[in-house]
Amino acid sequence: MTEHEFEVLFVEDDPAVRLGSTQALQLAGLRVTGFGSAEQVLPRVVPGFAGVLVTDVRLPGMDGLALLSRALQIDPTLPVILVTGHGDITMAVQAMRLGAYDFLEKPFSPDQLTEVVQRALEKRALSLEVDQLRRKLAGYESIEARLIGRSSAMQRLRRLVLDVASSDADVLILGETGTGKELVARCLHDCGRRREGNFAAINCGGMPEALFESEMFGHEAGAFTGAARRRIGKIEHARGGTLFLDEIETMPMNLQVKMLRALQERQFERLGSNELRPMDSRVVAATKADLLQAAQAQKFRDDLYYRLSVVVLHLPPLRERREDIPLLFTHFAMQAALRHGREQPAVAPRHLQALMAHAWPGNVRELRNIADRFVLGLWDGEEGFRSLAQEPRSLDEQMAQFERYLIREALEACNGSAAAAAERLGVPRKTLYDKMRRLGPLDAAPSDETMPRRALRSA
Repeated sequence: MTEHEFEVLFVEDDPAVRLGSTQALQLAGLRVTGFGSAEQVLPRVVPGFAGVLVTDVRLPGMDGLALLSRALQIDPTLPVILVTGHGDITMAVQAMRLGAYDFLEKPFSPDQLTEVVQRALEKRALSLEVDQLRRKLAGYESIEARLIGRSSAMQRLRRLVLDVASSDADVLILGETGTGKELVARCLHDCGRRREGNFAAINCGGMPEALFESEMFGHEAGAFTGAARRRIGKIEHARGGTLFLDEIETMPMNLQVKMLRALQERQFERLGSNELRPMDSRVVAATKADLLQAAQAQKFRDDLYYRLSVVVLHLPPLRERREDIPLLFTHFAMQAALRHGREQPAVAPRHLQALMAHAWPGNVRELRNIADRFVLGLWDGEEGFRSLAQEPRSLDEQMAQFERYLIREALEACNGSAAAAAERLGVPRKTLYDKMRRLGPLDAAPSDETMPRRALRSA
């Protein structure tokens, strides 16, 4: 965070002192806003405010000590500098006990004021940076438990989600059916600054066109036959949060126009009302279709596409990240066992081989269903795929994929030691080295990208 982004909130009821102090700080290159009372400045004091608060102690209405207490209740790390013209040492001690950053006695020089404020800003910048890093680390921990996978594609997706979660930019999620588009949308919401607001989801193809507009924008009583009471729509429900538009490609053309206008103006009207209401929600849309191709066929507005696609996230199909299948299957099987109150069956090599060989037209959703059937004793790894297979793979491809998985898992379990991994797999070291050279990259986790090389050096 750069210095110009920070702001000094200066509270002083004497106009002359307020003007002189704010000008001194402005001459030092700082951004300053002056206030005549504590009541005026309080709405600006919010958690994570990028700046510091400087306040006189003697103020009309709420005094500086009360303002200090209220400000630290809102954000305990906010630096607050108190100013007094009474030379009251007892008050200074009390202020410091309450959590004031520093204390200035009138009259003070412009240099004194500037020095104290700049030190406070440096402290604030550091604390905000630490908080941001802490939240990011917490985000990484939580998102890895939700967007599961060690493949490079999933690692890249997690990074992108965390990078854009804190912004308000609209997002378009592209992916086949069953790849987890709504899950990604919820991760964007939960890891972002709008997580305290509602996550409002609407399936654009899941309701009759006649009801869609009311569901999206809301309506007033009497707006149409059957509208007995006022109803808020999804846009209004998502105020301060996230509006998720699933299957955006199915949105009726006439409503695409209204949606585009709402996104551009950040305003909307309920049905039956002429009152403009603010749209304060982040929009995340999802589609399995090629929207540009749909636009060329005049089935989707290209201007709406460009408005939605500020950030585009591509979700890989499961067949393109097969190395994640064993981990995902184990995770889903564990969830299914807990849900159904059953003991989790052991996953045998034949199960994994069948999973790795399947085409997965239903992607992660299909894998989750298979895990449920496995736990319930309805799938044994030998039947259940034949009718669904769309992309048969050769036996050599299947075996190579399976061997990559087993070798990678063994190396990770042995902290990169090829000797220990060979013993774990029950093969000579030379055989393991030959297989690693023949199979190529093992798609290990980020910390283990050089694992084969380290393993060779350990011999």
